[in-house]
Amino acid sequence: MKKVALFALCAAALMTACDNAGQSKDALKAQNDSLMLELSNRDAELDEIMGSFNEIQEGFREINEAENRVDLQGNMESQSVSNKIKDDIRFISEKLKANREQIAKLEKQLQNSNYQSAQLKKAIKNLTAELNAKQQQIETLQAELASKNIRIAELDEAVVALNKNVDELNAENDAKTKTVEAQDKALNAAWFVFGTKSELKDQKILKKGDVLKDSEFNKDYFTQIDIRTDKEIKLYSKRAELLTTHPAGSYELVKDDKNQLTLKITNPKEFWSVSRYLVIQVR
Repeated sequence: MKKVALFALCAAALMTACDNAGQSKDALKAQNDSLMLELSNRDAELDEIMGSFNEIQEGFREINEAENRVDLQGNMESQSVSNKIKDDIRFISEKLKANREQIAKLEKQLQNSNYQSAQLKKAIKNLTAELNAKQQQIETLQAELASKNIRIAELDEAVVALNKNVDELNAENDAKTKTVEAQDKALNAAWFVFGTKSELKDQKILKKGDVLKDSEFNKDYFTQIDIRTDKEIKLYSKRAELLTTHPAGSYELVKDDKNQLTLKITNPKEFWSVSRYLVIQVR
């Protein structure tokens, strides 16, 4: 009987081990499948981005070829010469428009992509700069034609479109810059106040011995600062006590030649880690 029982226990243990091994194998396979899918999606995403980039580069190459074909030294009164110039200008205008649309598409692709590359962002910036350079070249071409008393509608349209595009890009970049600055400012904002016990009570900052007990305190009484740059606060008092929680060792109270205190934040990251509100009671 003992042998039978021992055999049964061994068999049960073996089956459990096999089940665990099977589950582990299934988990690894699922993890591997997920990783392969992610890599495949990333490769497809990168291929699409590079495809747009190559189309833009090809567009600029064709624009350069068309610009080289525009000869302003020939007989401008000839109908065939004039028509040829118009055709080339029309071609340049269409290609510039296509490139503007492709650059906008590429920017959107990169914004929505998980593939964040500093080199690709730099490449898009260079493409935008090249588009701006083409605008200047077209304006120069327009001036040369005007000096010959020739106006080509396609060229005028290209200049207007490019100016509009540059204005839109500048406005968009300004808006993005302001948004980033606002977000950056909010992420690094903190607020401080110092005052006597009675002053803090009057503003409901201190209630029944507790600081910032509820949301009724006067937020306008606080001063907003940037934790990256504002590291010293003059307290204009000889005695001071921090009522909010800030880790010891992240700050010091230093006296000047008049024995008045200044709060010096020596480790901003640690100092503001518990609370972004600083309340100091002075006497």
